[in-house]
Formats: sequence, C-alpha cells, structure tokens
Amino acid sequence: MGALRTPREKWVEAGLRALASGGVDAVRVEVLAKSLGVSKGGFYGYFADRDELLTEMLDTWERESVGDVVDRVAQVDGDTMAKVRVAGQLTFSSDRLLPIDLAIRDWARRDQSVAERLRRVDNGRMQLLRDAISTFCPDPDEVEARSLLAFCMAIGSHFLAADHPARSRVQVMTRASELLLTPER
Repeated sequence: MGALRTPREKWVEAGLRALASGGVDAVRVEVLAKSLGVSKGGFYGYFADRDELLTEMLDTWERESVGDVVDRVAQVDGDTMAKVRVAGQLTFSSDRLLPIDLAIRDWARRDQSVAERLRRVDNGRMQLLRDAISTFCPDPDEVEARSLLAFCMAIGSHFLAADHPARSRVQVMTRASELLLTPER
C-alpha cells in the first residue's frame, strides 16, 4: 500500500530536504514519514534501512550535480565560458542543489565514504573548468590555478560575510568571474 501512496522518489526527496535543512542527523525515518504524512512502514517497502536511503540520496545528488548539469550545459548556446557560468549557476546558485551541496560538504568532514563521493563530484566539476579554461589558456599551470580559484570562489562565496565598499556582492563576483574565465587581452 505504501508503494502506491508514497513513491520511492518522494522518500529520497524528503531525505534531501531534511539533509539540506538540518544535516545528516536530521534524516530520520520517523521524521521523513511525518513530513510525508505517511507511516514509516512504507519506507521499509523501498529501503532495507536508513543507510540505503542515504546512499540513494547521495546517488541522486551526484547525478543532479554532475550528470544533469553537464547535460543541461550541453544544450546551452554560446561559448565555453557561457557554459561554465551556466554550470555554476545551476549548481551554486540553485535553491535546490546549493543547500544539499553545503550539507554534504559538512557531512563529508565526518564520513570517509561521503568524502570520497564529494571528491569524485568535485573532480568532475574541476574538469569542466579545466576543459573550458584550456580553450583560451595554453599554460597547464595557469589553467589549474584559474580552475581552482573559480571553484573556490563558487563555494567560498557562500561562507564569506565580508562587505565590498561601494560595490555589491554581485558586482564583485561578476568581475572576479571575468578575471578568471576570460582570456587576457
């Protein structure tokens, strides 16, 4: 009966919402069932245990963060830098993926298997940056440095509380992106 009322994807989505808002400790079967308005018995029709749900949540995050982003970027008309900007916007400006990403980064600090998964995702993101920047920058050391700085900016900007006198955060981020993602004149 639970399978008819509450699809597996809804449990995963509820888990991702709980993760984003409260961290991995907030992902509890009883709490998820309550948020879905169902009994926890339906959960066990899909998952052997909480760990299986957590694995599926990570699978979903990885697919959405890398595979789906790459697919959507491939549909973008424009130059390589436009595609990199879209990838960043999809991942780090998203009301959906950004909170999940930040929660997974926190979780990875305490769980080696999650840290390995995060490394794989971040390596995919870094490769996208390397591929894009190498289209205008022939120096591999500079490609790596620009890629690292662009990625750190995308993640770190969410933790930075500094003001930018006479400029908005958007203005500063836009200028920083221009410096990192465009060829020198």
